[in-house]
Amino acid sequence: MSEAAEAPRRAFVEQVMGLPVSVHVRGDVRSEAVETAVGQVWGLLRRVDTVFSTWRPDSELMRLRRGELDAGAAHPWHAEVFELCAQATSRTHGLFSAAAAGTGEYDPTGLVKGWAVEKAAALLAHTPRVSFCINAGGDLVAGSGRWSEPSTWQVGIEDPRQHGAVAATIPLRVGGLATSGTAARGAHITDPRTGRSVARDGSASVWGPSLLWADVWATALFVDPEGGRAALEAEQPAYGCLVL
Repeated sequence: MSEAAEAPRRAFVEQVMGLPVSVHVRGDVRSEAVETAVGQVWGLLRRVDTVFSTWRPDSELMRLRRGELDAGAAHPWHAEVFELCAQATSRTHGLFSAAAAGTGEYDPTGLVKGWAVEKAAALLAHTPRVSFCINAGGDLVAGSGRWSEPSTWQVGIEDPRQHGAVAATIPLRVGGLATSGTAARGAHITDPRTGRSVARDGSASVWGPSLLWADVWATALFVDPEGGRAALEAEQPAYGCLVL
C-alpha cells in the first residue's frame, strides 16, 4: 500500500492575505496539537496581512507610506523583510526588486507571501506525528513535525499553454515550490530593469530548501529565463527550475 493511502489525511482551508490557503496534514490528524497549530497558522498569516498588505489602508505598510506611523514603532518584521528584499535583489542580479512599478515606492509583497507561509510552516514543524503541506495560491511548502518522517507530496505544475493540463509533476518532501507567470493574474510582474510589465505567456517554477527563495527565483526566472537560470545556478545551486 502507498504512503499516501496508509496515512490518515486532513485538509483545512481559509481565505487569508487575499487568497485561498490550504493546510494538508498526514498522520495523527485529529490531535488537539494539530488543531492548535493550524489555528496558529491562520493567526500568523492574518497578522502578516495587517502589517504588509497594500490593499488595506490601515496596514502598517500603508501607514508608513503616508507618514502616519513612525518606523521605530513598526513591527520588527519590517526590518527583517527589508533586509531579505535587499538580499533578493543582490542574489538575482537585479531581476527581483521591492520597488513598485511606476512609483518606485517600497513594496515587499513580492517576497512577503513566501516568507510568511514559510514562517507559518515552522509552527506545524513543532506538531508531533504529522507531515504537512501548505498551499498558498499555488506556492507550497512541505515538511514534518516532531517524531515524523516527511511525506512525499506530488505537486502538479500547470501547463500555461493549456488550462487544466499538467506539464510536470514534482515530488516535494521538505522545502518549497513556487510558480510565477501570467496565466492566473495577467501581466502583474514587472521587469525591474525596464520598469515595464512582462506581458508574455508562460511560467517559471522553482523548488528547493526554502519557499521564500523559491518564490523570489520564480519571479526572477519569469522576468529573464536565461539570465535568471544562470544567476540561480551560481547563487543557489540546490534549487531546481522549470521554465515554460
